[in-house]
Amino acid sequence: MEGAPVSEPVSEPVLEVSDLTVSFGDVHAVRGVSYAVRRGEVLGIVGESGSGKSVTSAAIMGLLPPGARVTGSVRLHGRELIGAPERELNSFRGRSISMVFQDPLSALTPVYRVGDQIAEAVRVHQRVSKENALVKAVELLDLVGIPRPSERAQAFPHEFSGGMRQRVVIAMAIANDPDVIICDEPTTALDVTIQAQVLEVLKRAQAKTGAAIIMITHDLGVIAGFADRVMVMYAGRPVEVGDVDDIYYRMRMPYTVGLLGSVPRVD
Repeated sequence: MEGAPVSEPVSEPVLEVSDLTVSFGDVHAVRGVSYAVRRGEVLGIVGESGSGKSVTSAAIMGLLPPGARVTGSVRLHGRELIGAPERELNSFRGRSISMVFQDPLSALTPVYRVGDQIAEAVRVHQRVSKENALVKAVELLDLVGIPRPSERAQAFPHEFSGGMRQRVVIAMAIANDPDVIICDEPTTALDVTIQAQVLEVLKRAQAKTGAAIIMITHDLGVIAGFADRVMVMYAGRPVEVGDVDDIYYRMRMPYTVGLLGSVPRVD
């Protein structure tokens, strides 16, 4: 008699967000957001501008302005981040959890060469020489598809196109093999062809690091072939959560139907 099939063990979440609420005075920007992500998983967070998705990511990273009031829980490998001292948060940022911002030009220092900036991101969290850090910077530029990486490492941010700058930011984000990468509208300012290339680079980066990715966007089309699960936000609240197929073909909320209706169709 054959035994029952043994199911694969489910890995523990690397990031757990529970009942996260963010207020600015009387304005409730985020209200009751909860989700968990595991290594290798991609969660898409979708909503229109002002829906609270970017404020959620800033709260997770501890990057909100001083006047913000945050309640709830954010646990990274079981360690609480809400209310943690800045020194502890700095030990996590860029190492265990990293971020790819919407505007790569503002995320890069204009007066430093890109190779030096990536090398500095490595040296903040790893005990390596400057020379070895620069070698790794070139390797990372090659990984994200920058042509002639040794030469381009000597260039300044303004010498790159928008798509190439975003690749540099992704290289910085994966420099220390993080467990979670938060991508806040990383393709918004790019044309459709470059968007597809950046998403492919993110897939390559995830394959290298095994990280969980949280993809924040207003465009359901961006995450259609990229995310495993989707959370739809409206007015600071999650209104629908499910697998990509559930959201696309079995959506229940009129707001989600409207978002999907805004995705261009080829027919």
